[in-house]
Amino acid sequence: MLFPTVEYALFFLLSLGLGWGLVRWHRGHKLVLLALSYVFYGFWDWHFVPMLFVLSCWAWACTRGIQGRRLRRLWLILGVAGSLGLLAHYKYSAFFLESVVDLAALAGLKLEMAVATPMLPLGISFMCFHAISLMMDAWRRKLADKVDFADSLLYVAFFPQLIAGPILRASHFLPQLKKRPDPTRIETGRALLLIVAGLFKKVVLANTLATLLVDDVFANPAAMSASQVLLGIYGYAAQIYCDFSGYTDIAIGCALLLGYRFPLNFDSPYKAASPQEFWRRWHISLSSWLRDYLYIPLGGSRKGAWRTRLNLFVTMLLGGLWHGAAWNFVLWGAWHGLLLAGHRQWEDFWGARAADWRRSGWWKWCARLLCFNAICLGWVLFRSGSLSEAQAVLAQLWQGEWTMNLPLGPLLCAAAGIGLQYLPERFELRLQIGALRLQPLLHGAVFALALVLIEVLGPSEPAPFIYFQF
Repeated sequence: MLFPTVEYALFFLLSLGLGWGLVRWHRGHKLVLLALSYVFYGFWDWHFVPMLFVLSCWAWACTRGIQGRRLRRLWLILGVAGSLGLLAHYKYSAFFLESVVDLAALAGLKLEMAVATPMLPLGISFMCFHAISLMMDAWRRKLADKVDFADSLLYVAFFPQLIAGPILRASHFLPQLKKRPDPTRIETGRALLLIVAGLFKKVVLANTLATLLVDDVFANPAAMSASQVLLGIYGYAAQIYCDFSGYTDIAIGCALLLGYRFPLNFDSPYKAASPQEFWRRWHISLSSWLRDYLYIPLGGSRKGAWRTRLNLFVTMLLGGLWHGAAWNFVLWGAWHGLLLAGHRQWEDFWGARAADWRRSGWWKWCARLLCFNAICLGWVLFRSGSLSEAQAVLAQLWQGEWTMNLPLGPLLCAAAGIGLQYLPERFELRLQIGALRLQPLLHGAVFALALVLIEVLGPSEPAPFIYFQF
């Protein structure tokens, strides 16, 4: 059930009606949202609904153990190991076995091993991250009350964020479930604006880039000119941003209409002037999760300069592996680890010496340009199906012919996807204020008109959300 579909629109209208219809019965309101979340997930494949339920029950049981007075560490170890074990079985078992076979072949050994890749449940990484966050927040005593069974199930499975995030912190979302949503405090204008913006980014910009440019470039780079390949790389940078941030905007807007608040997940990431700033702006819920639950436990920046660089590299390496069980994702993570560690080294050596330069406007724009192109180089690894495909794309970029024959539609969409991030913040604020001033009837009329325009402008062939595969 994709967000930009009639099926989801009908499902969400049903969710609004049932959710708000039962809001005076708070327990029933939450149970209905939980049931609807399982229906939403079961729409993809009912076979994995029991897995979602068992994972949620496991996380709750271990969390209650952690909130007790005895064996807290043991409960934490068991809980995290169980969650990661489930993730490893579905996502990494075949990859690691194939890697063992390949390493044995390099050593001159021939291993006969039938490797079957399990069918990957949608959103399993986000489910496991929620389960771990629930247990870690209990371990750090960030949850004031004993975790309710139904609340923990709804926290893991709440349908707006179930498939592709944003990753919610238990300490942020569970307190919201303790209070009955107030219909008089719903920011309807902001919610509808987010949904429209998300649909525009996904349906018009991301889908156009995918179907008319990016897929063709990465499928057969040898048939493209170097100019088309470069546009394809920049186009993918715009596509993945519009695709993922569009999903997040819709998720945040839907949650707002149901009475719940999700955290900001994107903050104009291509405006970043350094790798560190990029990760403070891109997929914020994941980067902060990796920081709090991986980088800091590894030692963070508390154990000297070189240990800090190593911790950054290991964190991003594992972050790359989280995105996919393939060597191109591992190298993508390693690339960002090197960027972070290298930038930290540059800061330590040149930071004070280049203080005057860094205050100038031209330096900031040069830094943005360098950072953006370094990120785009990493996107080649991320988008390619294998290392050989990434090599073919980069080879054609280096060896291909440079022409001015570029498709206008994708060129405009790529420019819009990247350029919209440079709109002043007051522009979005003015839109929100304008939406607040509209009467409810006008809200509906403007929203309906926007949906029609998005349907007309978008390509007829839809493209799946990129982060569904993770």
